[in-house]
Amino acid sequence: MLTALKDELSLELSLFSGLRNELIQRKADGLLRQRRLLDSPQAEHIVANDKHFLSFCSNDYLGLANHPKLIAAMQKAAGDSGVGSGASNLITGHHRYHDALEKKLAQFVEMPAALLFSTGYMANIGVIGALMGRHDAIFADKLNHACLNEGAYLSRAAFHRFPHNDVVALEKLLKESTAKHKLIAADAVFSMDGDIAPLAEYLALCEKYDAYLYIDDAHGFGVLGKNGKGSLSHLNLKSPRIIMMATLGKAAGVAGAFVAGEQVVIDYLIQKANSYVYSTPAPPALSATLSASVELIEDGDDLRVHLNALIATLKANLSLKNWQLLPSYTAVQPLIVGSNHAALALSEHLQALGILVPAIRPPTVPVNTARLRISLSAAHSVDDVLRLANAINDAEQAMTESIQTV
Repeated sequence: MLTALKDELSLELSLFSGLRNELIQRKADGLLRQRRLLDSPQAEHIVANDKHFLSFCSNDYLGLANHPKLIAAMQKAAGDSGVGSGASNLITGHHRYHDALEKKLAQFVEMPAALLFSTGYMANIGVIGALMGRHDAIFADKLNHACLNEGAYLSRAAFHRFPHNDVVALEKLLKESTAKHKLIAADAVFSMDGDIAPLAEYLALCEKYDAYLYIDDAHGFGVLGKNGKGSLSHLNLKSPRIIMMATLGKAAGVAGAFVAGEQVVIDYLIQKANSYVYSTPAPPALSATLSASVELIEDGDDLRVHLNALIATLKANLSLKNWQLLPSYTAVQPLIVGSNHAALALSEHLQALGILVPAIRPPTVPVNTARLRISLSAAHSVDDVLRLANAINDAEQAMTESIQTV
């Protein structure tokens, strides 16, 4: 018995020592991530870890995650369709609610067809892996979301990354490429910087070098463009070369993702996108709820006007000397602080005041650009944003004075 315990202890020490040491090092470097336990609906005011907070953490940009119309739609649809899909889409899992939502989304974003995925991550790895292979090439912005990079790696295509929004560098790579098929992949709105990719220039390069343009519009859909149709509408771009993905758990307030493009592209993905073919789809009730959400987005101009007013309010009331608010006019407002520990200290200071803003650190963002990622929502009030701005101004002054004293 004693020998067995010694062997078990020895195994634990040898097998897990590397993991344990890495966690210790991450904590020392200010990189340890931690979860919060939420006990309320997602909203501007939440209960997390048994405390009440004003939250600037959520991507629920239009404040729909707790909308009464969506709650009612979910309840009714669950009664009609049950709570699970039961099988993959290609067996018996493709419910009429799924089909109706795909058609509604395609019509909404003015594309021939659309296909639902369980998450944006699943969509990106599925689409890129299906369209691109060993003899092809993918060209990606260095600040793209991780799932675009994962899709590129899994595809086994040649993977070229270019400096952020650098059209000249991208064209040089395209010009040198001898790949059979080419695909430019980019976030439309960058999730950590809040800026918008030069998609018109990318489309021109696609036409010049015969490439696909794959756009991740996770942070533009619902917020930008006519009636919230997204970044492509905002920039007035249309082309059969464009394939767009948008998530449905941010501005749409629910969960999931969709890909839209030419009918032949969607038909091909149904056959070849492994993350679609081999996954059980999200419950049909979610799709019915999302159909109601698309209607709210389409009629949500007042929400978008209010959101834009909040963005302007934040910018006008922050008086920063050492920290920097990046030039974003989207709902993502990044406040660059610098070091990991400084960003954590600011986030924790705001928490003590009852305000939640997440500290974002490497590898999510480049080294020495740790930041607070301020996410604004139409659910916030002007007073909410003023409270945040004043708290940040006071914190910067206090931290500056503390450093000068030392």
